[in-house]
Amino acid sequence: MTWEEWEQIKSDVSTRHAAEMQLNQLAPSGGGGGSAPDLASSPAKKKAAAEAINRDLEPGVTRGGKHATESVNVAVKEFGARDGHGWDTSGALKKAHAMWEKQVKTLLDRLATEKGLLSTTAVDFRNNDVDIATQLARQSRIDRY
Repeated sequence: MTWEEWEQIKSDVSTRHAAEMQLNQLAPSGGGGGSAPDLASSPAKKKAAAEAINRDLEPGVTRGGKHATESVNVAVKEFGARDGHGWDTSGALKKAHAMWEKQVKTLLDRLATEKGLLSTTAVDFRNNDVDIATQLARQSRIDRY
């Protein structure tokens, strides 16, 4: 692989990642700034947020992780030992990528947790309401009259 080919691959990956996931951007106007709440508080909004995690975020992170693994593996091989000599870059890339893979797994685990919490919040609130109503009914002196 020549240096020009490597630069082209990096450019292609950068362009693709920019198109797939644009996480480094400001919130849309009206959201997050205090003028209008952006908290998903209705069951429908929570369900939509959980579906967005399932449909968009998790597959995007997984796809990006696989692509990065393939790219790093190619680079490690290119910088690796040939005829007993290789670049230190190969080993450094392996170590950096191992750490990056852990971070991707942590992110995917967090997304799965958030998705689960969004899906169960309405049930949890309903159960809390029922529990509180049951406790209050047991302790109410109004029922004795």
